[in-house]
Amino acid sequence: MKELIRKENGRSKPMSTSNVAEIRKRARANVEDGAVTPGYRADREVVLRLLNETLATEVVCVLRYKRHYYMASGIHAQSAASEFLEHATTEQSHADRIAERIIQLGGAPDLNPDTLTSRSHAEYVEGTTLRDMLRENLVAERIAIESYTDFIRYLGDDDPTTRRLLEEILANEEEHADDLKTLMERVGED
Repeated sequence: MKELIRKENGRSKPMSTSNVAEIRKRARANVEDGAVTPGYRADREVVLRLLNETLATEVVCVLRYKRHYYMASGIHAQSAASEFLEHATTEQSHADRIAERIIQLGGAPDLNPDTLTSRSHAEYVEGTTLRDMLRENLVAERIAIESYTDFIRYLGDDDPTTRRLLEEILANEEEHADDLKTLMERVGED
């Protein structure tokens, strides 16, 4: 006999085969909804809006990191530029994964350049010195960390797939912040 686990009043209970039959029935109904099943409990419109804000933030970060990669100069320019390029590549990967999740949820990724910076949580600040660039990127990573943390808390158990995606990205953002802090300390010593 097949058994699945379901939550009832905060406790795990096995589901009987009759419940599996109901799951199968619901899966056939509204099949055009793709991955979004009746078990999806989050407010999809809110999640899509937040994901598009997150997408805008990642794209703005890619652009800022790329500019800093090209503009880095000074004694620590090579190591900083290398870090900027690595972070730009990672942020682009984040943007791609977020766009894919938006599609899975039945939305459309908003990449309109006219509104990109107004939807982004992070700012696009060019910086003039290497230290300025490092600082602006660290500020942006700290903004991303706080934004992702809030989004993850908002989702709770209502959208575990998006939550896991954001948790993975959050771990990368924390690594980026740590890398930038270390580079800032080196640049500050000179």
